[in-house]
Amino acid sequence: MGSGVHLREMVELASADAPDVLCLQELPLWALSRLDDWSGMTALSAVAKRTPVPRWLGGILQRHDSRRFRSGVTGQANAILLAPGLEPLEHRTVRISERGRERRVCHAVRLAEIVIGNVHASNEFRHPAVPRAELKRAHELIESLAAGGARVLAGDFNLRDPDLPGPNIDHIVVAGVEHGPLEVWPASRRLHNGAVLSDHAPVEMRIG
Repeated sequence: MGSGVHLREMVELASADAPDVLCLQELPLWALSRLDDWSGMTALSAVAKRTPVPRWLGGILQRHDSRRFRSGVTGQANAILLAPGLEPLEHRTVRISERGRERRVCHAVRLAEIVIGNVHASNEFRHPAVPRAELKRAHELIESLAAGGARVLAGDFNLRDPDLPGPNIDHIVVAGVEHGPLEVWPASRRLHNGAVLSDHAPVEMRIG
């Protein structure tokens, strides 16, 4: 879910039906302190790209001109949002991109009965081996936390593969627990004042 002047509306819409867990990617750093209030959930974040300016200033600049001031000024992060009552037992972040490439991270939270991971892999459609290697590192993080138990990896894989559940590049992969099919939000579900929020259609899945 990308950044921009409608970020609050995106988060409010995605959390409106009270999900247990919500995974977000490509967030500007200025928004991280506001996610709890916007969603009514508990946000755990992982910074992928730091900002050369104070976070508050990045927010002002982006709201002034969201096309001009993007992640190079605002920074970039991912976040896992948890419903009230879900207690994070452990939260860990690892870098999944190789040195010399744009920094990409995966972070994961261990709950009482499941591990949830959130990832944003590199955009390398001409070289799919790059995101595949990053996703392997992300899976290694999830496996180490889950120790064979229920686990989920969700996010922007930047990978189209018939063996992955999503029809595009956003996926939710589940192991060790029963789950339903992956559902993609239609454009009509993410309208705001006649405009479609986000250039990625949210995906969701019922687990357990």
